[in-house]
Amino acid sequence: MLGRDMRPSTEVNRGDRRSTFEFLLHLPRLVRLYWRLLCDRRVSIWPKAMLVGAAAYVVLPFDFIPDMVPLLGEVDDLVVVLLAARWFLEWCPREVVDEHARAVGARFAV
Repeated sequence: MLGRDMRPSTEVNRGDRRSTFEFLLHLPRLVRLYWRLLCDRRVSIWPKAMLVGAAAYVVLPFDFIPDMVPLLGEVDDLVVVLLAARWFLEWCPREVVDEHARAVGARFAV
């Protein structure tokens, strides 16, 4: 929020820092959640293949937008990973995701 003097409010800046800090603290649990779901036989092969494919896209040397293009080269990798991560959770059976999330202590919103 902008105050009367058009400077960003410290309340908003603190909120942004706090949410970033909470995300970083939550990241190891999220990685464990994804790993457990990848190893679970109740999850179909298609969400797993999509997530592994997204990881391969980032690691392999070919890209839709080459990494040599400033900013856009990295942004396309980030978009692919974020979309794949979100769709993976959406395509997994909800009860399986909930079970594994409770096991690792993860909180998330799909």
